[in-house]
Amino acid sequence: MRFFLFLLLGIFVGLYLSWPGFLIPENWKCFNQIIAKSAEDKISFKAALEISPSYFLKYKNKKTASKIRIVADACFR
Repeated sequence: MRFFLFLLLGIFVGLYLSWPGFLIPENWKCFNQIIAKSAEDKISFKAALEISPSYFLKYKNKKTASKIRIVADACFR
């Protein structure tokens, strides 16, 4: 039981250190808006600026985890 407590605490602290705005509800609205607009093939300017050029040059297969990381960087930092 203590192992799961430390595991969950570690995950939460790691997310908070990576994305300090993770707990702010306004940032979650931004996250949801970008996801909804990307489904319609419209991306926000803020999210487009967060994408590094090496992302386009290096990778041909865009994995879901890397897409989530880019959107989270745009909204939670």
